[in-house]
Amino acid sequence: MTKPKMSYTCTECGAVSPKWSGQCGDCEAWNTLTEIVMAPKSSLNNQHPRFKGYAGVETATVVELASVPAVQEIRMSSGLSELDRVLGGGLVAGSVVLIGGDPGIGKSTILLQTLSNFAGHCSALYVTGEESLSQVKLRAERLSLVESGLNLLAETAVERILEIAAIEKPQMMVVDSIQTIYTELLQSAPGSVGQVRESAAQLVRYAKQTGTALFLVGHVTKEGTLAGPRVLEHMVDTVLYFEGDPDSRFRVIRAVKNRFGAVNELGVFAMTDRGLKEVNNPSAIFLSRYNETVAGSVVMATWEGSRPMLIEVQALVDESHLANPRRVTVGLEQNRLALALAVLHRHCGVVTYNQDVFVNIVGGVRVTETAADLAMLLAVVSSLKNCPLPNDLIVFGEVGLAGEIRPVQSGQERLREAFKHGFKRAIIPHGNAPKTPIEGMEVRAIKRLSEVLSYI
Repeated sequence: MTKPKMSYTCTECGAVSPKWSGQCGDCEAWNTLTEIVMAPKSSLNNQHPRFKGYAGVETATVVELASVPAVQEIRMSSGLSELDRVLGGGLVAGSVVLIGGDPGIGKSTILLQTLSNFAGHCSALYVTGEESLSQVKLRAERLSLVESGLNLLAETAVERILEIAAIEKPQMMVVDSIQTIYTELLQSAPGSVGQVRESAAQLVRYAKQTGTALFLVGHVTKEGTLAGPRVLEHMVDTVLYFEGDPDSRFRVIRAVKNRFGAVNELGVFAMTDRGLKEVNNPSAIFLSRYNETVAGSVVMATWEGSRPMLIEVQALVDESHLANPRRVTVGLEQNRLALALAVLHRHCGVVTYNQDVFVNIVGGVRVTETAADLAMLLAVVSSLKNCPLPNDLIVFGEVGLAGEIRPVQSGQERLREAFKHGFKRAIIPHGNAPKTPIEGMEVRAIKRLSEVLSYI
């Protein structure tokens, strides 16, 4: 076999160089050249198997879309209902899932639990590149997992992993982690851009050709994004982020890419001494409010994936002694707070330019939708005026720059979820007003932000 030709590409501008140097000759960026493998110049029908497409197609032919048979996806349950929800209903054969998160968040734990659930009725292989076999054994014993039928492999060379996988033929495989895997075709160290990209490409190609459900564990940077080349997230079918406060026992899995289901789906787990347990009613754990009313606290109904969830929004407004008052948010976008405060001042006359404003989402949840605008502003006004809001009040709605309250999606489902948890009053956008009154619940549909402040 002819030795593959090596070259170096710039991660900034994409220029290709035949040899490595400290500076790119085209864009003059430093330390951006990474090692890649060049495909041999041969005919399309005589390509090396390593250079086949990700789907494992031997030869590429043009096919009319109408003639392609529609194959129903066969999903396998992971044994964890919250993980199945995030995946879109379960694992699909041949799918590749990349899961990332902070160190110690529980990535290896949840995957070992999933593999243990699979081992009872199908073949499973756990490839560890960071821990020894005895360490994995101790974790399985601590979690009281079923160990029979679960195969372990301590290996970091991707060629050796694929050789053993071809013999074992697992239906599900976990590689922990992709940053420790290397290919012998490259001379760079494991974890480099070239190694991560080439190793992931071979693993993805194997999963597509054999129909193996593959989990890849990825490291994250200090900014919280997945380490390695961005193309890694494009290769896989599903990207999951494991989030959670280290001081809290609750963990959240969020899907940011899913070719087999909805994105932005959320799964909630609780970390216990026996591993991760799914939380079927997340609203109950995030509503840890006091019995008495307190200023600066309000409950909102957010929409995560395919279900509503009730969370508590807290705000603290205090006099600032700085030239530039602070605007701090935890779980919300900080620019959204600055925008909302400007609307509050312009259309309602509430002054906060000499106040420090802190907004927090209780429980470590991150809210990305604009339906949190109204709850955020009501919490700010409640703290500023030291005026507590009723405990049985639920709010949601987007605040526009003109001071209008805009409707949000799935308003009826949010109201039903709030009523189920005992909320008797609601302030919602006029566009989300229910067509038929909800018995036992006072719903106030508002058009303008000034109307909300007058009502409360």
